Amino acid sequence: MGAKNMGRLISIIRGAGVALLFLVIALCLTITIIPPFLDRIYYQGPVSRHYDGAHFFNPDGAIETPAPPGTNRQGFILRWLLGHDDRPQWPVAIAVKPARPAPFAAPRGMVATWVGHATVLVQAAGLNILTDPIWSDHASPFPPIGPKRIAQPGIRFDDLPRIDLILLSHNHYDHMDLPTLKKLWERDRPKIVTSLGNDMILKREGITSTALDWGQSISGAALNGLAPQAVIQCGNYEHCPDYQVHVTRNHHWGSRWGTDRNRALWSSFVVETRAGNIFFAGDSGAGDMGWPYEARRYGPIRLALIPIGAFRFWKGQMQSDAHIGPVQAVELFRRLGASTAIPIHWGTFRLSYEQWDTPPRMLELALRCEGIERKRFAPLRIGQSLLVPTVSPVPIGRKRCDERALRALE
Repeated sequence: MGAKNMGRLISIIRGAGVALLFLVIALCLTITIIPPFLDRIYYQGPVSRHYDGAHFFNPDGAIETPAPPGTNRQGFILRWLLGHDDRPQWPVAIAVKPARPAPFAAPRGMVATWVGHATVLVQAAGLNILTDPIWSDHASPFPPIGPKRIAQPGIRFDDLPRIDLILLSHNHYDHMDLPTLKKLWERDRPKIVTSLGNDMILKREGITSTALDWGQSISGAALNGLAPQAVIQCGNYEHCPDYQVHVTRNHHWGSRWGTDRNRALWSSFVVETRAGNIFFAGDSGAGDMGWPYEARRYGPIRLALIPIGAFRFWKGQMQSDAHIGPVQAVELFRRLGASTAIPIHWGTFRLSYEQWDTPPRMLELALRCEGIERKRFAPLRIGQSLLVPTVSPVPIGRKRCDERALRALE
């Protein structure tokens, strides 16, 4: 092919790309301008301290999404869509060695395997628990458009043990992945606990779930159709439903279509098991940072799953209203009083400005600032498993803080 024809072909491809971009923008504008056609009602109930009769809200303040300093929001969104916002480059792919987990953990044992993003397999006291499972290649309503994973899941789907319980924090596409949830439902019929309104989205896909409000709890017995206060005596501890799930507050928002913003609730969770308590933060900004104290009321936390990524939308930003950064993650860990934590929500889908490995590098510096041992809150490789230590106090050592190094990370 001659240079002239090659140039023409490149021009055609560029033109098609621009046309597709404007089509997406037009669709977004249509969604914004004509909400009655695309709005969804997921929940109807009494007004509460975080529900106004139509939409949920954060009682500790609304989520704000300002543009970078010196710009306007429309220009920032356009540059982000075009990839002209000077974001650091991400690798095209990250090598992953998938784990092959055992069928279950011992009666007092706890093993956690990071599958990627906010998906973790926690095996505790014979139970297999999954958080926000996503095995799809794209976190998007219109794949292949949208964020694409750079790392394959840390467990092949066919190597997953039977799943007993799924914790579903909210309805964003990188957390509520319907193709994955349908496969899990068809294979294992797991119990799914989520927050108010999200059950209606799942119901439309033929998936049964239990939706609770902040501060509500449900026992494994009740989830399995037994009397809520039934005393569980399992001859074999495998898959034994003697656990409690508590739905707890965090600081985020929900939407699947733009016009259905905050029609369904978001949440964090505490799961009480014979092996100890597990905390899953879901997706969260800091808010008033009072919600970790609410979670620790249920007892000592053996394992906390805490997000550290997608916090930066312009150079130098250290956290956003919707996503805590590593510095706030360390503060969350401290307020929870957790014994061990695993950082999640980083290095899988490119959702923000920071370099792919900035969150764990920044986390290590933030831990030094607080004098906390790295092993208490150490990043895992995707596919890596952690034998979670039993609960023990977190010693505070000498604080060695390098603020300049923290803020220099891209």
